[in-house]
Amino acid sequence: MYKVLYRKYRPRFFADVVGQPQVTVTLKNELTRGRIAHAYLFTGSRGTGKTTCAKILSRAVNCLDPREGDPCGECPVCRGLEEGSILDVVEIDAASNNGVDNIRGLIEEANFTPTTAKYRVYIIDEVHMLSASAFNALLKTLEEPPAHVIFILATTEVHKLLPTILSRCQRFDFHRIDPQAMAGRLIQVAGLEEAELDEDAALLIARIADGALRDALSLLDQCLGRGRHVTLEVVGLTAGVAAQGYLTTLAQAVAERDAAKALETLDGLHKESKDMVRLCEEMAEYFRSLMLFKTMRDPGKLLTLPPTQIAALEQQAYGMSLSAILHGLDTLEDTLHKMRYMNQRTQLEMAFVRLCSPELDDSTAALLRRIEQLESGVPSRALPPLEEEAPARAEEAAPASPAAEPEPEEIPPVFDGPPAPPAEKPVPAPAPKKPAAPKSQPPVDVEALSAEAQRFRQWPEILQVIRGTTKSVAMAFDGSAAYTSGEYLLIEAPEIAFELLKKAEQRQRMREAVFQVTGRAYKLGPYRPPASKESAAADPLEDLLRRAEEAGIPTQVEE
Repeated sequence: MYKVLYRKYRPRFFADVVGQPQVTVTLKNELTRGRIAHAYLFTGSRGTGKTTCAKILSRAVNCLDPREGDPCGECPVCRGLEEGSILDVVEIDAASNNGVDNIRGLIEEANFTPTTAKYRVYIIDEVHMLSASAFNALLKTLEEPPAHVIFILATTEVHKLLPTILSRCQRFDFHRIDPQAMAGRLIQVAGLEEAELDEDAALLIARIADGALRDALSLLDQCLGRGRHVTLEVVGLTAGVAAQGYLTTLAQAVAERDAAKALETLDGLHKESKDMVRLCEEMAEYFRSLMLFKTMRDPGKLLTLPPTQIAALEQQAYGMSLSAILHGLDTLEDTLHKMRYMNQRTQLEMAFVRLCSPELDDSTAALLRRIEQLESGVPSRALPPLEEEAPARAEEAAPASPAAEPEPEEIPPVFDGPPAPPAEKPVPAPAPKKPAAPKSQPPVDVEALSAEAQRFRQWPEILQVIRGTTKSVAMAFDGSAAYTSGEYLLIEAPEIAFELLKKAEQRQRMREAVFQVTGRAYKLGPYRPPASKESAAADPLEDLLRRAEEAGIPTQVEE
Protein backbone atom coordinates (compact mmCIF):
# COMPACT_ATOMS: atom_id res chain seq x y z
CA MET A 1 0.00 0.00 0.00
CA TYR A 2 1.28 3.47 -0.91
CA LYS A 3 2.42 5.53 2.08
CA VAL A 4 1.95 9.29 1.80
CA LEU A 5 4.99 11.51 2.01
CA TYR A 6 4.38 13.05 5.43
CA ARG A 7 4.21 9.55 6.93
CA LYS A 8 6.99 8.09 4.82
CA TYR A 9 9.45 10.84 5.74
CA ARG A 10 8.35 11.46 9.36
CA PRO A 11 11.51 12.21 11.41
CA ARG A 12 12.84 9.36 13.55
CA PHE A 13 15.39 11.45 15.50
CA PHE A 14 15.39 14.94 17.01
CA ALA A 15 18.05 16.07 14.53
CA ASP A 16 15.63 15.39 11.63
CA VAL A 17 12.92 17.72 12.97
CA VAL A 18 12.79 20.88 10.84
CA GLY A 19 12.55 24.35 12.32
CA GLN A 20 12.08 23.58 16.04
CA PRO A 21 15.53 23.88 17.69
CA GLN A 22 14.05 25.51 20.81
CA VAL A 23 12.26 22.20 21.48
CA THR A 24 14.62 19.51 20.21
CA VAL A 25 17.81 20.90 21.78
CA THR A 26 16.14 21.28 25.20
CA LEU A 27 14.67 17.78 25.13
CA LYS A 28 17.99 16.22 24.11
CA ASN A 29 19.82 18.03 26.92
CA GLU A 30 17.26 16.90 29.50
CA LEU A 31 17.41 13.29 28.34
CA THR A 32 21.22 13.32 28.32
CA ARG A 33 21.29 14.53 31.93
CA GLY A 34 18.54 12.12 33.02
CA ARG A 35 16.08 14.89 33.89
CA ILE A 36 12.88 13.24 32.67
CA ALA A 37 9.67 15.03 33.65
CA HIS A 38 6.43 13.20 34.39
CA ALA A 39 4.28 15.44 32.11
CA TYR A 40 5.00 17.42 28.94
CA LEU A 41 2.78 19.85 27.03
CA PHE A 42 3.47 20.43 23.32
CA THR A 43 1.56 23.37 21.86
CA GLY A 44 1.62 25.08 18.47
CA SER A 45 -0.17 25.31 15.13
CA ARG A 46 -0.92 22.25 13.04
CA GLY A 47 1.77 20.38 11.18
CA THR A 48 4.72 21.78 13.13
CA GLY A 49 5.94 18.48 14.64
CA LYS A 50 4.16 18.08 17.99
CA THR A 51 3.10 14.46 17.56
CA THR A 52 6.37 13.61 15.83
CA CYS A 53 8.44 14.93 18.75
CA ALA A 54 6.13 13.12 21.19
CA LYS A 55 6.82 9.81 19.45
CA ILE A 56 10.57 10.44 19.32
CA LEU A 57 10.50 11.33 23.03
CA SER A 58 8.58 8.15 23.87
CA ARG A 59 11.23 6.04 22.11
CA ALA A 60 14.15 8.03 23.60
CA VAL A 61 13.06 7.48 27.24
CA ASN A 62 12.66 3.74 26.61
CA CYS A 63 15.71 3.17 24.37
CA LEU A 64 18.21 0.60 25.64
CA ASP A 65 21.16 2.41 24.03
CA PRO A 66 20.37 6.15 23.77
CA ARG A 67 22.83 8.34 21.86
CA GLU A 68 23.11 11.91 23.15
CA GLY A 69 19.38 12.13 23.84
CA ASP A 70 18.28 10.46 20.60
CA PRO A 71 16.91 6.92 20.38
CA CYS A 72 19.28 4.48 18.68
CA GLY A 73 16.58 3.08 16.41
CA GLU A 74 18.25 -0.35 16.43
CA CYS A 75 17.53 -1.93 19.82
CA PRO A 76 14.52 -4.27 20.24
CA VAL A 77 12.52 -1.62 22.10
CA CYS A 78 13.02 1.03 19.39
CA ARG A 79 12.12 -1.41 16.63
CA GLY A 80 9.13 -2.72 18.56
CA LEU A 81 7.77 0.78 19.20
CA GLU A 82 8.18 1.74 15.53
CA GLU A 83 6.48 -1.45 14.35
CA GLY A 84 3.71 -1.22 16.99
CA SER A 85 4.43 -4.59 18.59
CA ILE A 86 5.15 -3.04 22.02
CA LEU A 87 2.02 -1.66 23.68
CA ASP A 88 3.64 0.37 26.46
CA VAL A 89 3.28 3.60 24.43
CA VAL A 90 -0.38 4.53 23.98
CA GLU A 91 -1.59 7.32 21.68
CA ILE A 92 -5.06 8.65 22.43
CA ASP A 93 -7.16 11.03 20.35
CA ALA A 94 -8.95 13.28 22.83
CA ALA A 95 -11.38 14.42 20.13
CA SER A 96 -13.06 10.99 20.11
CA ASN A 97 -12.15 9.89 23.68
CA ASN A 98 -13.08 13.00 25.59
CA GLY A 99 -15.40 11.59 28.24
CA VAL A 100 -14.70 11.08 31.91
CA ASP A 101 -15.08 7.29 31.53
CA ASN A 102 -12.23 7.22 28.99
CA ILE A 103 -9.93 9.06 31.39
CA ARG A 104 -10.90 6.81 34.31
CA GLY A 105 -9.99 3.75 32.23
CA LEU A 106 -6.64 5.37 31.35
CA ILE A 107 -5.92 6.05 35.04
CA GLU A 108 -6.67 2.46 36.04
CA GLU A 109 -4.44 1.15 33.23
CA ALA A 110 -1.59 3.47 34.28
CA ASN A 111 -1.27 1.67 37.62
CA PHE A 112 0.13 -1.42 35.89
CA THR A 113 3.88 -1.55 35.22
CA PRO A 114 5.10 -1.67 31.62
CA THR A 115 5.64 -5.10 30.11
CA THR A 116 8.74 -4.48 28.00
CA ALA A 117 9.79 -0.83 28.09
CA LYS A 118 11.00 1.29 31.02
CA TYR A 119 8.08 3.71 31.00
CA ARG A 120 4.44 3.57 30.08
CA VAL A 121 3.94 6.70 27.92
CA TYR A 122 0.52 8.21 27.18
CA ILE A 123 0.35 10.63 24.23
CA ILE A 124 -2.95 12.54 24.38
CA ASP A 125 -3.44 14.44 21.12
CA GLU A 126 -5.82 17.43 20.89
CA VAL A 127 -6.08 17.44 24.68
CA HIS A 128 -8.13 20.64 24.67
CA MET A 129 -11.10 18.55 23.44
CA LEU A 130 -11.46 16.81 26.83
CA SER A 131 -14.56 17.69 28.78
CA ALA A 132 -14.39 19.59 32.07
CA SER A 133 -15.15 16.44 34.09
CA ALA A 134 -12.44 14.51 32.21
CA PHE A 135 -9.93 17.26 33.00
CA ASN A 136 -10.86 17.13 36.69
CA ALA A 137 -10.48 13.35 36.72
CA LEU A 138 -7.01 13.64 35.19
CA LEU A 139 -5.74 16.35 37.53
CA LYS A 140 -4.61 14.21 40.47
CA THR A 141 -2.94 11.54 38.34
CA LEU A 142 -1.26 14.21 36.22
CA GLU A 143 0.17 15.87 39.33
CA GLU A 144 1.49 12.70 41.02
CA PRO A 145 1.57 9.87 38.47
CA PRO A 146 3.21 6.49 39.15
CA ALA A 147 6.99 6.49 38.71
CA HIS A 148 6.77 4.46 35.51
CA VAL A 149 4.23 6.74 33.74
CA ILE A 150 4.89 9.78 31.49
CA PHE A 151 2.15 11.95 30.01
CA ILE A 152 2.71 13.90 26.77
CA LEU A 153 -0.14 16.29 25.95
CA ALA A 154 -0.42 17.93 22.51
CA THR A 155 -2.78 20.74 21.53
CA THR A 156 -3.27 23.49 18.97
CA GLU A 157 -5.43 25.64 21.29
CA VAL A 158 -3.56 26.00 24.54
CA HIS A 159 -5.83 28.81 25.74
CA LYS A 160 -8.63 26.26 26.25
CA LEU A 161 -6.66 24.31 28.86
CA LEU A 162 -7.27 24.84 32.55
CA PRO A 163 -4.55 26.69 34.50
CA THR A 164 -4.31 23.68 36.81
CA ILE A 165 -3.31 21.51 33.83
CA LEU A 166 -0.74 24.04 32.58
CA SER A 167 0.93 24.28 35.98
CA ARG A 168 1.52 20.50 36.12
CA CYS A 169 3.33 20.19 32.77
CA GLN A 170 6.59 21.24 31.16
CA ARG A 171 5.44 23.41 28.28
CA PHE A 172 7.16 23.52 24.86
CA ASP A 173 5.92 25.95 22.19
CA PHE A 174 6.29 24.88 18.55
CA HIS A 175 6.75 27.77 16.11
CA ARG A 176 5.59 28.04 12.52
CA ILE A 177 8.34 26.58 10.34
CA ASP A 178 10.44 29.11 8.43
CA PRO A 179 9.51 29.10 4.71
CA GLN A 180 13.13 28.86 3.58
CA ALA A 181 13.77 25.84 5.82
CA MET A 182 10.52 24.27 4.65
CA ALA A 183 11.40 24.79 0.99
CA GLY A 184 14.78 23.14 1.56
CA ARG A 185 13.10 20.11 3.15
CA LEU A 186 10.64 19.85 0.24
CA ILE A 187 13.46 19.90 -2.31
CA GLN A 188 15.25 17.19 -0.28
CA VAL A 189 12.14 14.97 -0.20
CA ALA A 190 11.57 15.49 -3.93
CA GLY A 191 15.14 14.35 -4.56
CA LEU A 192 14.60 11.22 -2.47
CA GLU A 193 11.51 10.51 -4.58
CA GLU A 194 13.64 10.88 -7.74
CA ALA A 195 11.67 13.95 -8.80
CA GLU A 196 12.59 17.56 -9.53
CA LEU A 197 11.12 20.50 -7.62
CA ASP A 198 11.89 24.05 -8.74
CA GLU A 199 12.92 26.50 -6.03
CA ASP A 200 10.13 28.95 -6.92
CA ALA A 201 7.60 26.12 -6.72
CA ALA A 202 8.97 25.03 -3.32
CA LEU A 203 8.62 28.59 -2.00
CA LEU A 204 5.04 28.77 -3.24
CA ILE A 205 4.19 25.48 -1.51
CA ALA A 206 5.77 26.80 1.69
CA ARG A 207 3.74 30.01 1.45
CA ILE A 208 0.49 28.10 0.92
CA ALA A 209 1.26 25.72 3.81
CA ASP A 210 1.58 28.70 6.18
CA GLY A 211 4.22 27.16 8.44
CA ALA A 212 2.82 23.59 8.48
CA LEU A 213 5.30 21.10 7.02
CA ARG A 214 2.70 18.32 6.97
CA ASP A 215 0.44 20.41 4.73
CA ALA A 216 3.42 21.22 2.51
CA LEU A 217 4.32 17.54 2.09
CA SER A 218 0.69 16.68 1.32
CA LEU A 219 0.57 19.35 -1.39
CA LEU A 220 3.89 18.13 -2.80
CA ASP A 221 2.42 14.62 -2.88
CA GLN A 222 -0.45 15.92 -5.01
CA CYS A 223 1.90 17.78 -7.34
CA LEU A 224 4.02 14.66 -7.88
CA GLY A 225 0.85 12.93 -9.04
CA ARG A 226 0.84 15.27 -12.05
CA GLY A 227 4.45 14.64 -13.06
CA ARG A 228 8.00 14.16 -11.87
CA HIS A 229 8.95 17.79 -12.54
CA VAL A 230 7.06 20.19 -10.27
CA THR A 231 7.04 23.78 -11.54
CA LEU A 232 5.36 26.97 -10.38
CA GLU A 233 2.48 26.39 -12.80
CA VAL A 234 1.95 22.83 -11.56
CA VAL A 235 1.70 24.04 -7.95
CA GLY A 236 -0.75 26.77 -8.94
CA LEU A 237 -2.99 24.33 -10.81
CA THR A 238 -2.85 21.74 -8.02
CA ALA A 239 -3.54 24.17 -5.17
CA GLY A 240 -6.09 26.19 -7.15
CA VAL A 241 -4.32 29.51 -6.55
CA ALA A 242 -4.15 32.38 -9.02
CA ALA A 243 -0.89 33.08 -10.78
CA GLN A 244 1.15 36.08 -9.65
CA GLY A 245 0.40 37.85 -12.92
CA TYR A 246 -3.34 37.90 -12.19
CA LEU A 247 -2.80 39.36 -8.74
CA THR A 248 -0.55 42.06 -10.20
CA THR A 249 -3.18 42.87 -12.85
CA LEU A 250 -5.94 43.23 -10.26
CA ALA A 251 -3.80 45.46 -8.03
CA GLN A 252 -2.84 47.61 -11.03
CA ALA A 253 -6.51 47.98 -11.93
CA VAL A 254 -7.11 49.34 -8.43
CA ALA A 255 -4.19 51.76 -8.81
CA GLU A 256 -5.49 52.98 -12.20
CA ARG A 257 -9.15 52.90 -11.04
CA ASP A 258 -10.08 50.67 -13.97
CA ALA A 259 -13.10 48.71 -12.74
CA ALA A 260 -13.76 47.16 -16.16
CA LYS A 261 -10.29 45.64 -16.26
CA ALA A 262 -10.70 44.21 -12.76
CA LEU A 263 -14.07 42.64 -13.58
CA GLU A 264 -12.72 41.10 -16.79
CA THR A 265 -9.84 39.55 -14.87
CA LEU A 266 -12.19 38.17 -12.21
CA ASP A 267 -14.40 36.69 -14.91
CA GLY A 268 -11.42 34.90 -16.48
CA LEU A 269 -10.38 33.47 -13.11
CA HIS A 270 -13.95 32.34 -12.39
CA LYS A 271 -14.08 30.52 -15.73
CA GLU A 272 -10.87 28.73 -14.73
CA SER A 273 -12.73 27.47 -11.62
CA LYS A 274 -10.60 29.46 -9.19
CA ASP A 275 -11.99 29.56 -5.67
CA MET A 276 -13.20 33.09 -5.02
CA VAL A 277 -12.56 32.84 -1.27
CA ARG A 278 -8.99 31.69 -1.89
CA LEU A 279 -8.56 34.49 -4.45
CA CYS A 280 -9.77 37.08 -1.93
CA GLU A 281 -7.30 35.74 0.65
CA GLU A 282 -4.48 35.91 -1.90
CA MET A 283 -5.35 39.49 -2.82
CA ALA A 284 -5.37 40.44 0.86
CA GLU A 285 -1.91 38.85 1.20
CA TYR A 286 -0.79 40.71 -1.94
CA PHE A 287 -1.92 44.07 -0.54
CA ARG A 288 -0.16 43.21 2.72
CA SER A 289 3.05 42.78 0.73
CA LEU A 290 2.49 46.18 -0.89
CA MET A 291 1.97 47.70 2.57
CA LEU A 292 5.26 46.22 3.80
CA PHE A 293 7.14 47.69 0.83
CA LYS A 294 5.49 51.04 1.48
CA THR A 295 6.46 51.19 5.16
CA MET A 296 9.71 49.18 5.50
CA ARG A 297 13.18 49.59 4.06
CA ASP A 298 13.81 45.87 3.46
CA PRO A 299 10.59 43.80 3.66
CA GLY A 300 11.97 40.93 1.58
CA LYS A 301 12.84 38.94 4.71
CA LEU A 302 9.14 38.89 5.68
CA LEU A 303 7.94 37.64 2.29
CA THR A 304 8.18 34.10 0.94
CA LEU A 305 8.67 35.08 -2.69
CA PRO A 306 11.38 34.66 -5.34
CA PRO A 307 13.52 37.73 -6.17
CA THR A 308 11.72 38.42 -9.46
CA GLN A 309 8.32 38.72 -7.76
CA ILE A 310 9.80 40.85 -4.97
CA ALA A 311 11.19 43.30 -7.56
CA ALA A 312 7.78 43.52 -9.30
CA LEU A 313 6.01 44.10 -5.97
CA GLU A 314 8.46 46.83 -5.04
CA GLN A 315 7.94 48.63 -8.34
CA GLN A 316 4.15 48.47 -8.02
CA ALA A 317 4.14 49.54 -4.36
CA TYR A 318 5.93 52.80 -5.12
CA GLY A 319 3.28 53.58 -7.75
CA MET A 320 0.42 53.36 -5.23
CA SER A 321 -0.40 55.52 -2.24
CA LEU A 322 -0.46 54.00 1.23
CA SER A 323 -4.09 55.05 1.71
CA ALA A 324 -5.12 53.08 -1.40
CA ILE A 325 -3.27 49.99 -0.14
CA LEU A 326 -4.88 50.19 3.31
CA HIS A 327 -8.26 50.75 1.68
CA GLY A 328 -7.72 47.54 -0.28
CA LEU A 329 -6.79 45.58 2.84
CA ASP A 330 -9.86 46.78 4.77
CA THR A 331 -12.23 46.10 1.89
CA LEU A 332 -10.90 42.61 1.19
CA GLU A 333 -11.04 41.63 4.87
CA ASP A 334 -14.68 42.77 5.08
CA THR A 335 -15.44 40.88 1.87
CA LEU A 336 -14.03 37.65 3.34
CA HIS A 337 -16.56 37.84 6.18
CA LYS A 338 -19.46 38.55 3.81
CA MET A 339 -18.54 35.64 1.53
CA ARG A 340 -19.69 33.18 4.21
CA TYR A 341 -23.32 34.20 3.82
CA MET A 342 -23.66 35.68 0.30
CA ASN A 343 -22.66 34.95 -3.29
CA GLN A 344 -18.88 34.80 -3.31
CA ARG A 345 -18.27 36.02 -6.86
CA THR A 346 -20.67 38.94 -6.52
CA GLN A 347 -19.14 40.05 -3.23
CA LEU A 348 -15.63 40.02 -4.70
CA GLU A 349 -16.76 41.96 -7.79
CA MET A 350 -18.46 44.55 -5.58
CA ALA A 351 -15.25 44.87 -3.55
CA PHE A 352 -13.15 45.68 -6.62
CA VAL A 353 -15.74 48.14 -7.93
CA ARG A 354 -15.52 50.01 -4.62
CA LEU A 355 -11.72 49.89 -4.71
CA CYS A 356 -11.64 51.27 -8.25
CA SER A 357 -14.27 53.91 -7.41
CA PRO A 358 -13.67 55.03 -3.79
CA GLU A 359 -16.39 57.68 -4.13
CA LEU A 360 -18.89 54.77 -3.98
CA ASP A 361 -17.54 53.59 -0.64
CA ASP A 362 -18.47 55.30 2.63
CA SER A 363 -15.90 53.51 4.79
CA THR A 364 -13.27 55.42 6.74
CA ALA A 365 -10.44 54.02 4.60
CA ALA A 366 -12.19 55.16 1.41
CA LEU A 367 -12.76 58.66 2.82
CA LEU A 368 -9.08 58.97 3.75
CA ARG A 369 -8.12 57.86 0.26
CA ARG A 370 -10.41 60.46 -1.32
CA ILE A 371 -9.08 63.21 0.94
CA GLU A 372 -5.53 62.33 -0.05
CA GLN A 373 -6.55 62.42 -3.71
CA LEU A 374 -8.06 65.88 -3.25
CA GLU A 375 -4.93 67.10 -1.52
CA SER A 376 -2.72 65.68 -4.27
CA GLY A 377 -3.68 68.53 -6.58
CA VAL A 378 -2.06 71.10 -4.27
CA PRO A 379 1.04 70.47 -2.14
CA SER A 380 0.14 70.02 1.53
CA ARG A 381 3.01 72.36 2.47
CA ALA A 382 4.41 75.39 0.77
CA LEU A 383 7.30 74.48 -1.49
CA PRO A 384 10.40 76.23 -0.12
CA PRO A 385 12.46 78.21 -2.62
CA LEU A 386 15.81 76.81 -3.67
CA GLU A 387 18.74 78.28 -1.81
CA GLU A 388 21.05 80.41 -3.88
CA GLU A 389 24.54 79.09 -4.30
CA ALA A 390 26.05 82.50 -5.26
CA PRO A 391 25.15 86.05 -4.20
CA ALA A 392 22.84 87.79 -6.62
CA ARG A 393 22.95 91.33 -5.33
CA ALA A 394 22.94 94.10 -7.90
CA GLU A 395 25.95 95.89 -6.50
CA GLU A 396 28.12 92.76 -6.95
CA ALA A 397 27.10 92.26 -10.56
CA ALA A 398 28.76 93.99 -13.50
CA PRO A 399 26.66 96.89 -14.84
CA ALA A 400 24.99 96.02 -18.09
CA SER A 401 25.52 98.27 -21.09
CA PRO A 402 22.26 99.82 -22.31
CA ALA A 403 23.33 99.42 -25.93
CA ALA A 404 24.25 95.76 -25.59
CA GLU A 405 21.82 93.30 -27.14
CA PRO A 406 20.71 90.33 -25.00
CA GLU A 407 22.29 87.03 -25.92
CA PRO A 408 20.12 83.97 -26.54
CA GLU A 409 19.40 82.01 -23.38
CA GLU A 410 20.99 78.56 -23.10
CA ILE A 411 19.59 75.63 -21.14
CA PRO A 412 22.01 74.81 -18.30
CA PRO A 413 22.92 71.17 -17.60
CA VAL A 414 21.01 71.40 -14.30
CA PHE A 415 17.42 72.54 -14.67
CA ASP A 416 16.96 74.00 -11.21
CA GLY A 417 19.95 76.17 -10.42
CA PRO A 418 20.01 79.45 -8.56
CA PRO A 419 18.02 82.28 -10.15
CA ALA A 420 19.92 84.54 -12.51
CA PRO A 421 20.78 88.00 -11.17
CA PRO A 422 18.29 90.63 -12.35
CA ALA A 423 19.49 93.04 -15.00
CA GLU A 424 19.41 96.57 -13.68
CA LYS A 425 20.07 99.91 -15.31
CA PRO A 426 23.34 101.55 -14.35
CA VAL A 427 22.96 104.07 -11.61
CA PRO A 428 25.12 107.16 -12.15
CA ALA A 429 27.52 107.58 -9.28
CA PRO A 430 28.90 110.92 -8.14
CA ALA A 431 32.45 109.65 -8.47
CA PRO A 432 33.42 107.09 -11.10
CA LYS A 433 34.56 103.81 -9.56
CA LYS A 434 36.01 100.76 -11.15
CA PRO A 435 33.23 98.14 -11.32
CA ALA A 436 33.78 95.00 -9.28
CA ALA A 437 34.28 91.82 -11.21
CA PRO A 438 31.23 89.51 -10.96
CA LYS A 439 31.68 86.35 -8.94
CA SER A 440 31.51 83.43 -11.29
CA GLN A 441 29.45 80.41 -10.22
CA PRO A 442 31.29 77.10 -10.71
CA PRO A 443 29.59 74.85 -13.25
CA VAL A 444 27.81 71.77 -11.95
CA ASP A 445 29.58 68.52 -12.85
CA VAL A 446 26.62 66.29 -13.76
CA GLU A 447 28.86 63.30 -14.48
CA ALA A 448 30.37 63.49 -11.01
CA LEU A 449 26.90 63.73 -9.47
CA SER A 450 25.74 60.73 -11.53
CA ALA A 451 28.71 58.64 -10.39
CA GLU A 452 27.71 59.14 -6.72
CA ALA A 453 23.95 58.92 -7.27
CA GLN A 454 21.68 56.32 -5.68
CA ARG A 455 18.48 54.99 -7.15
CA PHE A 456 15.38 56.95 -6.11
CA ARG A 457 12.77 54.37 -5.11
CA GLN A 458 9.82 56.77 -4.87
CA TRP A 459 10.02 57.91 -8.48
CA PRO A 460 6.99 55.78 -9.63
CA GLU A 461 4.87 57.39 -6.91
CA ILE A 462 5.89 60.85 -8.11
CA LEU A 463 4.87 59.94 -11.65
CA GLN A 464 1.55 58.73 -10.26
CA VAL A 465 0.98 62.17 -8.71
CA ILE A 466 1.83 63.87 -12.00
CA ARG A 467 -0.47 61.50 -13.86
CA GLY A 468 -3.33 62.74 -11.70
CA THR A 469 -2.80 66.31 -12.92
CA THR A 470 -1.60 65.90 -16.51
CA LYS A 471 -1.40 62.52 -18.24
CA SER A 472 0.52 63.86 -21.24
CA VAL A 473 3.50 64.85 -19.13
CA ALA A 474 3.41 61.54 -17.26
CA MET A 475 3.43 59.67 -20.59
CA ALA A 476 6.62 61.48 -21.59
CA PHE A 477 8.34 60.01 -18.52
CA ASP A 478 7.22 56.41 -19.15
CA GLY A 479 10.13 54.04 -18.57
CA SER A 480 12.16 56.71 -16.85
CA ALA A 481 14.16 56.41 -13.63
CA ALA A 482 15.55 58.84 -11.07
CA TYR A 483 18.58 59.01 -8.82
CA THR A 484 19.52 61.20 -5.86
CA SER A 485 22.88 62.79 -5.24
CA GLY A 486 22.92 65.23 -2.35
CA GLU A 487 20.42 67.99 -3.06
CA TYR A 488 19.98 66.97 -6.69
CA LEU A 489 17.39 64.65 -8.23
CA LEU A 490 18.86 63.33 -11.48
CA ILE A 491 16.36 62.02 -14.05
CA GLU A 492 17.06 59.41 -16.71
CA ALA A 493 14.37 59.88 -19.37
CA PRO A 494 13.83 60.34 -23.14
CA GLU A 495 14.76 63.63 -24.78
CA ILE A 496 11.12 64.73 -25.03
CA ALA A 497 10.88 64.71 -21.23
CA PHE A 498 13.87 67.05 -20.94
CA GLU A 499 12.25 69.40 -23.45
CA LEU A 500 9.25 69.62 -21.14
CA LEU A 501 11.44 70.33 -18.13
CA LYS A 502 12.94 73.34 -19.89
CA LYS A 503 9.59 75.05 -19.39
CA ALA A 504 9.33 76.77 -16.04
CA GLU A 505 5.71 75.67 -15.54
CA GLN A 506 6.45 71.95 -16.02
CA ARG A 507 9.62 72.21 -13.95
CA GLN A 508 7.70 73.75 -11.07
CA ARG A 509 5.01 71.08 -11.34
CA MET A 510 7.67 68.39 -11.14
CA ARG A 511 9.27 69.98 -8.09
CA GLU A 512 5.87 70.23 -6.38
CA ALA A 513 5.18 66.54 -7.00
CA VAL A 514 8.59 65.61 -5.60
CA PHE A 515 8.03 67.77 -2.54
CA GLN A 516 4.55 66.32 -2.01
CA VAL A 517 5.87 62.76 -1.90
CA THR A 518 9.21 63.28 -0.14
CA GLY A 519 8.70 66.50 1.81
CA ARG A 520 12.02 67.76 0.45
CA ALA A 521 12.86 70.29 -2.27
CA TYR A 522 15.31 68.83 -4.78
CA LYS A 523 17.10 70.49 -7.66
CA LEU A 524 16.43 68.73 -10.96
CA GLY A 525 19.01 67.60 -13.47
CA PRO A 526 19.78 64.94 -16.09
CA TYR A 527 21.36 61.63 -15.21
CA ARG A 528 24.38 60.49 -17.16
CA PRO A 529 25.27 56.81 -16.51
CA PRO A 530 28.87 56.26 -15.46
CA ALA A 531 29.16 53.64 -18.21
CA SER A 532 28.92 56.38 -20.83
CA LYS A 533 32.19 57.85 -19.58
CA GLU A 534 33.91 54.50 -20.00
CA SER A 535 32.52 54.04 -23.50
CA ALA A 536 33.70 57.51 -24.45
CA ALA A 537 37.27 56.65 -23.51
CA ALA A 538 39.68 56.30 -26.44
CA ASP A 539 40.78 52.92 -27.71
CA PRO A 540 44.11 51.99 -26.02
CA LEU A 541 45.62 50.92 -29.37
CA GLU A 542 44.71 54.19 -31.05
CA ASP A 543 46.17 56.09 -28.12
CA LEU A 544 49.43 54.12 -28.47
CA LEU A 545 49.64 54.85 -32.21
CA ARG A 546 49.01 58.54 -31.61
CA ARG A 547 51.80 58.80 -29.05
CA ALA A 548 54.16 56.90 -31.38
CA GLU A 549 53.49 59.34 -34.23
CA GLU A 550 54.11 62.30 -31.94
CA ALA A 551 57.48 60.78 -30.98
CA GLY A 552 58.47 60.26 -34.63
CA ILE A 553 58.40 56.47 -34.48
CA PRO A 554 57.24 54.87 -37.77
CA THR A 555 54.00 52.95 -37.33
CA GLN A 556 53.84 51.34 -40.79
CA VAL A 557 56.12 48.69 -42.30
CA GLU A 558 57.59 49.71 -45.69
CA GLU A 559 57.40 47.17 -48.50
